Amino acid sequence: MTEPAEAEERRARLAANLAEVEDRIAAACRAAGRERSEVTLIAVTKTYPASDVRLLAELGVRHVGENRDQEAGPKAAECAGLPLTWHFVGQLQTNKARSVVGYADVVHSVDRLRLVAALGREAVRAGREVTCLVQVALDDDPERGGTPPVEVPAVAEAVARTEGLTLGGVMAVAPLGEDPAKAFARLAEVARSLRADHPDAKIISAGMSGDLAEAVASGATHLRIGTALLGRRKPFVR
Repeated sequence: MTEPAEAEERRARLAANLAEVEDRIAAACRAAGRERSEVTLIAVTKTYPASDVRLLAELGVRHVGENRDQEAGPKAAECAGLPLTWHFVGQLQTNKARSVVGYADVVHSVDRLRLVAALGREAVRAGREVTCLVQVALDDDPERGGTPPVEVPAVAEAVARTEGLTLGGVMAVAPLGEDPAKAFARLAEVARSLRADHPDAKIISAGMSGDLAEAVASGATHLRIGTALLGRRKPFVR
């Protein structure tokens, strides 16, 4: 198959997947008594090429998520000029803060004070304002990142008072093996408590391909959708 034909086939596949995801989000919003406009779709394009990002942008996607800096940085550079908001959604080491701040508009995985300080320092250096979400740990698995709910206020307050950063809200991943509806209900409580002190921290980033309906039902404002849009992940080669 020639390259133009391959590109057209890929565009058609992405368009079909996007339509299906949009139908699922619309149905979830109807079931929850919410407007579709209340929910932002983030296309998580990890392991997929910049060409897919360009195709998604052509199809109307405006938010793109990545979880590995070594992949995200070059991809964002290759897609510079497209009308996209870039979200960093993976666990983040402090030594990657400078690189991530260079392209990410929103960092979803802020879970400790040292990371807040590093992001703020690099945002000021770069002359950027970066929105940060406090990642909430809904289980005890350290591999998945996040700060315990009891520590969320301290991390949030640090973000709010750090130059170069804006507190956007919270993010979480549903624990493996648990009913996502129950997990996202706990996240909604954390979010409500946070808004009592920070009324503008309205973002709730929750829900992926398999549990988007439960996330919407619990008030998610941002969905991080990868597999349902782009297909099964390709292995990541370091």
